Amino acid sequence: MSAQKCIVLGVTGSIAAYKAAELVSKLGKIGYAVRVILTAGGSEFITPLTLETLSRAPVACGQFSRNAPYEVAHIALAKRADVFAVAPATADFIAKAANGIADDLLSTTYLATTAPIVIAPAMNESMLARAATQRNIATLKADGCIFAEPETGLLACGDTGRGRLAPVGDIVAAIESALQREKDLSGKRILVTAGPTREAVDPVRFLSNRSSGKMGFAIARAAANRGAEVRLIAGPVALATPFGVIRQDVTSSAQLCEAVLGAANWCDALIMAAAPADFTIDAARHKIKKQGEGITLSLKPTADILAQVAGRKGNCIVMGFAAETQKLEENALQKIRKKNLDFIAANDVSAANMGFGVDTNAVTLFCKDGQKVDSGLKSKRELADWLLNYIAAALDG
Repeated sequence: MSAQKCIVLGVTGSIAAYKAAELVSKLGKIGYAVRVILTAGGSEFITPLTLETLSRAPVACGQFSRNAPYEVAHIALAKRADVFAVAPATADFIAKAANGIADDLLSTTYLATTAPIVIAPAMNESMLARAATQRNIATLKADGCIFAEPETGLLACGDTGRGRLAPVGDIVAAIESALQREKDLSGKRILVTAGPTREAVDPVRFLSNRSSGKMGFAIARAAANRGAEVRLIAGPVALATPFGVIRQDVTSSAQLCEAVLGAANWCDALIMAAAPADFTIDAARHKIKKQGEGITLSLKPTADILAQVAGRKGNCIVMGFAAETQKLEENALQKIRKKNLDFIAANDVSAANMGFGVDTNAVTLFCKDGQKVDSGLKSKRELADWLLNYIAAALDG
């Protein structure tokens, strides 16, 4: 990060205020500066000292604090913000923001800032569903505020319903989306596949691989941050849907193939980061019982999704992936030619800190014009943007 970005975070009087500690910690670990505004209600649930310790900065609590006597607090904070976020946001704050009421430090700073706004509501289901609250939320969305939508689950009052604060990861993703000033993929439609597939052997067993889906999800998230309309087709993975992304879940390679071919005419670019199984089997109707002499499985190849896309790609830019353990360049070049790809990102999954299940990766990108570029070891988040730079250039060309 060339210049440290500042997140001004408002914490209001919701029981979910305790989750602000995790949010501040996570933002700091990513590399953002965090300045917290804690309302009077918020301070009943979490102390300024906790948030000061985690943010390594003073927490602003009062409209007329004299801690910085020569500074107009709400103006200084409003100017400092690269993103202004409120998490958790109560119905009270949402009502004030929607109607221009400024009677405390948080609401006056909200009115004074020109930074992008992210709001993460947290309240009882009935309060959230109230027509007045929904009108206020609609007003703020029309004003351009980004919402990290609340979850459904057990609420503090004991009820079960919609109103739980969004997961911290979703709030961070919303903040990063707001931070992404360069929307170079705005107006583009990007289709991303991610994760493994599973080929049933019988009702309780399947063939699969070690793909975690992290690379594909990072690409989908980065593309959405850069303004693209993103659809994500995901195999069986334990990952949350990236903010702003439409997700379709599949299980088998046949389902993945059908989903990709169904959306191929929709997209401007297809990024095949999934690791579909290469072989399938005619599954047994009932569980295969354990036998002393073992069993023999008769495998057959799955459909070649990229080859089928190549036959109908038109102007679509297609990037494939090649997970290799030997002859990386030879195999990648053969694949890019055979399948009529624009790019193929090849990586050695036998190397340390690369490939399946880890948060870092390194690829060699082969281009159809013969260019070959090494990414170097990066976080999958960083690598996603590195790869998208090539997609964006190809779409502009």
